[in-house]
Amino acid sequence: MESLITYRNEAIKENRWSVNDETEKYYRLLDKATTRFIGELEDIEKRCLDSQETPDALLNAVTNAINNISDVCEEFEQGVGYEKDIMKESQINFRKKTDHIVSKSYFMNRARTWPQGYQGDYKALEGVYKNMPLSSGTGYSLDRYFLSLTLAVAVRGRLEILKKLLKTEITTKKGLRILDIACGSCREIFELALDIKESDAKVTCLDFDSDSLSFSSERISYTGLSEENITFRKYNAVRMVNHEKNLKEFGMQDIIYSVGFFDYLNDEVLTRLLNALYELLPPGGSLITSFKDCRRYRTFDYHWLLDWDGFLQRTEEDVWNLFEKAGIPRTKITTIREKSGVINFFTAVK
Repeated sequence: MESLITYRNEAIKENRWSVNDETEKYYRLLDKATTRFIGELEDIEKRCLDSQETPDALLNAVTNAINNISDVCEEFEQGVGYEKDIMKESQINFRKKTDHIVSKSYFMNRARTWPQGYQGDYKALEGVYKNMPLSSGTGYSLDRYFLSLTLAVAVRGRLEILKKLLKTEITTKKGLRILDIACGSCREIFELALDIKESDAKVTCLDFDSDSLSFSSERISYTGLSEENITFRKYNAVRMVNHEKNLKEFGMQDIIYSVGFFDYLNDEVLTRLLNALYELLPPGGSLITSFKDCRRYRTFDYHWLLDWDGFLQRTEEDVWNLFEKAGIPRTKITTIREKSGVINFFTAVK
């Protein structure tokens, strides 16, 4: 596998620039690696027409091509001193140059264009949950690669942990009031519908995306849940930083949960939000949250290959600091990681 060092040595031999011309050097190396990446994907596109080729072989070829360009991009970031403006501009240019081939993937195209107007929309996550490629040719292999990404696997694991946590509460207590923040497609509600109905729980689902709410409402209408059990409401959760206003709008809640959404909020807003939501719990109530651990995945796939950089890079220690600043005692919090280890759940009990 040729690295940036190899490209660098070739360039020096060809006397195309001075060894001291560091920034220009890294730009040229990235450009050459990008051209090579495009060529590799175009070759794979031709291979898709060969009946002798297997889907797994094509996926391996796509994976190798992506790993090669990833190594170069990571070295580029290091070479330019992790200057944010330089990296951002280069990431945009990389996606423009590769779009004619990468956009053949339904999932990658969606994660570059975000037609709902925001990153991580409910349709993208539903696709991750279903775990089925939707494209053909090279797009099929790129879809498979997308669905095998570390965070895609973790998101499916996150759903399973969330269902277990909610089911434990719902099946042991009657008439719980539950608040689902940034509900998206409400996949966990759909799959726990019978438990919710039998326990007479009352769930309020909030999202600022009307399409998301319509999708969830229609699907859950087939489960037998009544309006007494579940309510959908368009609401911007970022506004929920004031306890008195929350109390007036929603009343006290036995369980408040949100998975994924908090990763997109800056520390100042999130600290206020966590504090306000914790205040909305009665004694014994639970605030269930999840956070990605930035030490467990690489950023290339999301910052270069995709335009999915809205979620912040936080460590587990960073999250503990947020809870501390929000006034939530560490002794009140339990944690559990989903199977891949990438996403960590923090449950704070009042």
